[in-house]
Amino acid sequence: MSIVSIPVIKNQHPKLPTFDMDQIAFGKNFTDHMLVADYENGEWKNVQIKPYAPFEVDPSCATLHYGQTIFEGIKAFKNDNGEVVVFRPDQNFIRFNTSAQRMQMPTVPEWLFIDGMKQLINLERDWIPNKPDASLYIRPFMIAMDPFLGVRPSNTYKFMIILGPSGPYFSAPMKIIIEQHYTRATPGGVGFAKNGGNYGASLFPVSLAQENGYDQVLWTDAIEHKFVEEVGMMNVMFVIDGKVITPSIEKGTVLKGVTRNSAIVLLTEMGYEVEERFLSVAEIVDAHKKGLFQEVFGVGTAAVVSYISRLAHGDYVMDFDVNALKVAPALKKQLNDIRMGNIVDKHGWLLHI
Repeated sequence: MSIVSIPVIKNQHPKLPTFDMDQIAFGKNFTDHMLVADYENGEWKNVQIKPYAPFEVDPSCATLHYGQTIFEGIKAFKNDNGEVVVFRPDQNFIRFNTSAQRMQMPTVPEWLFIDGMKQLINLERDWIPNKPDASLYIRPFMIAMDPFLGVRPSNTYKFMIILGPSGPYFSAPMKIIIEQHYTRATPGGVGFAKNGGNYGASLFPVSLAQENGYDQVLWTDAIEHKFVEEVGMMNVMFVIDGKVITPSIEKGTVLKGVTRNSAIVLLTEMGYEVEERFLSVAEIVDAHKKGLFQEVFGVGTAAVVSYISRLAHGDYVMDFDVNALKVAPALKKQLNDIRMGNIVDKHGWLLHI
């Protein structure tokens, strides 16, 4: 239970009794309640859990005009013992406030982020699907609220947490094209922060990729388009000659993913050599031509571990037999076994609700 008891206004017209859990998809359905808090005069106030519903913003709201908004993505599960657990929310809490500092927004205290989340999940625990690859997706976010047309940090903010029963983000292995023109992030920019602009800017190049039969793009560095960075909204891992290689986060252009970090720890424990370093497109193509490029897969909160069946660089196409993959399925099983309580959580990654 929460250390801080947040006032609750119960939804008098809940959707849960008539909701069909067989129809869930990622990001389309939401639970009956949400957490809301306002930041004014240097403090968080008006904290409550209330019925999920639209809310009003002023047409001159700073978020609408200048994109001062951040978010996180977390998942809760019912394990095989019937317990409700959340996977590593402490790391999302840290990253959320890192994003807040970069975007000149107030930090959110632990009692509001973690304890508020626990109380909301406990209220909505019956919304957690008991299905393979399904979860309760948790979306904490913060938006600027000042009604003012001027480029400066807002003085008022709204912090919210919404929840939704969700299926897998990608239902099939992905086809990915390496981006050679458009850019996701630059050194000194906001690539390490989960702010809305990072994702809005990705929509056009991704739509171009989809017009050509691909699901997503593999982003490359902004200067030379020489080194790979992220795949879509996920971190990416390559298996080359038995080693697992994932792009370095050193330049601040790659998100410091919670699943990425978890994967590095688990893969190392499973006996794989893992390298965090800059990886060039030329090295990838050369490894494929030599028969050394064995697997590539995405890792992230939404997708967990997402298989990639095709990776293309211009006209050069690299195909992978997903039925022959070894590393990605083993990692996915390890992560799921921890979440489901099938193996001991020796790292203390699970928060029990």
